[in-house]
Amino acid sequence: MSLLTSHPGTDRHPGLSGPTDQGAHTHSAETMVPDQSRAERTTSYAVADFPVPHGREEDWRFTPVAELADLFRDERTGLCLDWAEQLPEGVTLSTMSVADWQASGAPKPGDRAAAVAAAHSGGVGVIDIPAEAELSEPVRITLSGEDGQLVHGHLLVRVGRHARATVVLSHSGRASYSEVLTLQVADGAEVTFVTLQEWEDEAIHLAQHDVVVGRDATVRHIVITLGGRIVRLNTNASYVAPGGSFEGLGVYFADAGQHLEHRLFVDHAVPHCRSNVEYKGALQGETAHTVWVGDVLIRAAAEGTDTYELNRNLILTDGARADSVPNLEIETGEIAGAGHASATGRFDDLQLFYLMSRGIAEEDARRMVVRGFFASVVARIGVPEVEERLMAAIDAELEGAVK
Repeated sequence: MSLLTSHPGTDRHPGLSGPTDQGAHTHSAETMVPDQSRAERTTSYAVADFPVPHGREEDWRFTPVAELADLFRDERTGLCLDWAEQLPEGVTLSTMSVADWQASGAPKPGDRAAAVAAAHSGGVGVIDIPAEAELSEPVRITLSGEDGQLVHGHLLVRVGRHARATVVLSHSGRASYSEVLTLQVADGAEVTFVTLQEWEDEAIHLAQHDVVVGRDATVRHIVITLGGRIVRLNTNASYVAPGGSFEGLGVYFADAGQHLEHRLFVDHAVPHCRSNVEYKGALQGETAHTVWVGDVLIRAAAEGTDTYELNRNLILTDGARADSVPNLEIETGEIAGAGHASATGRFDDLQLFYLMSRGIAEEDARRMVVRGFFASVVARIGVPEVEERLMAAIDAELEGAVK
């Protein structure tokens, strides 16, 4: 059996129970996607295998590609972002050549920007978390840019068997940055990986994150995007053996003139694995634009798969636009559950009135509503310092809008 659903809204595989979501959405030709298997998309280490995007391709149709020409050039710049790390005891930092990274069988780039970044990074930074490690403090990596320089980055994070770890990767400053990151999680390990995009207003950030989940491993990949003029982050999850679990969480807040785009691909190719995706975004200001595309492929061999993906967007002002496209492709009927949902709606004036009628000032009431909207995701981050930074940043965004 093959089932391909590729529209925004709510869907559930026939005969399966699970959550549903009703909200504002459209089925216009602009938001429909073609009947093409995600498995047919090109992946390659070679830049030449990816033509320069023109914006009409399925993978690029929402993205302002005219502003990304520098990141598509097949040239090395030789520049690096400023780098700082805090490594708990036992965690090591080393380097690897791009050729050795390719020889290791790492997932291949899925678009031209990622292929350019992988080819011209000048080497791969490697973070190793040893087997059986139980880290009491996160691994922290801080990257910052200056003067809008063009930079290609490449990072490999390897988590050993039965390790327990949290990794926090932060981006700030101003740069045009293209990044390839591979997170390899060995059998039985548990890892939370957090990536923070807190760029200045003129920054551009393109990224491909590949998460490889081992047997009975548990991975929580969290994306928080607040800054940058254009941010486009592709997260791909795959499984090497049964029993793996992937949770993809995301929070984003777009202001006037920002384009924040998040794309996920969960490739269920082995049996008895789980995935759950939940992304929430808020938008305010003229031309604020967010894009969320969630692709889940359940291949014929992936019996016993249990998967669900959800995207919700809150429009706070006129002039903002949110595109949301969940896609679910199923090649076997022997699954535990599969579904997706998408909802985009305006700020609830009735809820705001209810709070204000009880003596709460309008600014405080708006903050409470937005905080409540994000609460289900923020509560699962599990890193107190990140949760506090996120909520403080959201409060700052709302205060800026009021002023």
